[in-house]
Amino acid sequence: MTTATLAHSESCATSNQALDARRIAATPRGVGIGFNIYADRAENAQIWDVEGRRYIDFGSGIAVLNTGHRHPRVMQAVKDQLERFTHTAYQVVPYESSVAMAERLNAATPGSHAKKTAFFTTGAEAVENAIKIARAFTRRPGVVALTGAFHGRTFMGMALTGKVVPYKTGFGPFPGSIYHVPAPVALHGVTVKHSLAALNQLFKADIDPEQVAAIILEPIQGEGGFYVQPPEFMRAVREICDRHGIVMIADEIQTGFARTGKMFAMEHYDVLPDLMTVAKSLAGGLPLSGVVGRAEIMDAPLPGGLGGTYAGNALAIAAAHAVLDVIEEEQLCARAERLGQHLKSRLNALRKSVPQISDVRGLGAMVAVEFAKADGTPDPDFTKLVQQRARDAGLLLLTCGVHANVVRFLFPLTIEDALLEEGLDILAQALQA
Repeated sequence: MTTATLAHSESCATSNQALDARRIAATPRGVGIGFNIYADRAENAQIWDVEGRRYIDFGSGIAVLNTGHRHPRVMQAVKDQLERFTHTAYQVVPYESSVAMAERLNAATPGSHAKKTAFFTTGAEAVENAIKIARAFTRRPGVVALTGAFHGRTFMGMALTGKVVPYKTGFGPFPGSIYHVPAPVALHGVTVKHSLAALNQLFKADIDPEQVAAIILEPIQGEGGFYVQPPEFMRAVREICDRHGIVMIADEIQTGFARTGKMFAMEHYDVLPDLMTVAKSLAGGLPLSGVVGRAEIMDAPLPGGLGGTYAGNALAIAAAHAVLDVIEEEQLCARAERLGQHLKSRLNALRKSVPQISDVRGLGAMVAVEFAKADGTPDPDFTKLVQQRARDAGLLLLTCGVHANVVRFLFPLTIEDALLEEGLDILAQALQA
């Protein structure tokens, strides 16, 4: 055994505290850590740390594990692919499984029009390529996004993201021709009328709409606070895009694959996007993303203009096939709706005893609870306290929101009913302790 292997072997049995000291010494502070506990193993909706403590996982690796940790179907699919090959670079030597996955996504995404799919590795990469495709199709530079949006940590992703700290701080300048308008959030006094007026003003003061390639938005904002886009706003954006020849991009990276009670969140609306970005739960924990869209738009870039060394990796594609099978066979869309209704019922019942709860919202099992002080201002301190109390009691919760005053729920849709109840009991105690 080499010295390096021996050191790694010995580290596997170390403590969270010792590992965290090593992390601080070896890795940069810019990679933020939500919990200084170190995973040893996981199963469905549970994680055990290196000290043997169990945690109920209500975060799913930030919405990546709708089918849970290590779903047997996903594990078997990856094992089977390992026996064949792990990598060829699809654009060098392609493989049928990737073509078949593109066909499945073309059929599964909203709309009966002709569609094509391109695969990439990360959500940010999918967003970058969606913008590339829209610009290639329209021959225009401008892109409009919403405040509170999150579209990734690459330079284009940061430019599109509508939150400065921590995503943009110290990283400018950003790519040009990117504009933001306020997202409609009635809870904070921004109506659909206000948002559309701001978009109209943008077109009058900053950029001609005939120079806008795309409007990109999340049907439900993820990092921004789980705010659901109102149907009338989505209809208005669709009409504006149609009127001016603008590509409408729906970022479904966090909302997709049964999370909202539908396969995709855009199915809750009566309009269709031109392009969709997908990632996160697509491959059950393996890195895979994609852009799905109208065939004529997707075909705009020249051959070689899209791709990537690891784009559409064979192992991830195999996992994705299993994920789609599990969603269908285990009826996870219907289960997400049932779990979400139960969660919202529990949260709303707590409002009488937890005055800090200012809102409970969401579609399907993409649910959030927002906290505010008595004067109505955001309460990030209470939010952090709830998260810490829950962690200490064995429940992992994720926060979000421009003001960091929202707890979002992203437990696996395969979570056992008894485990969900155990987690919700811990949450109730954390809210009222």
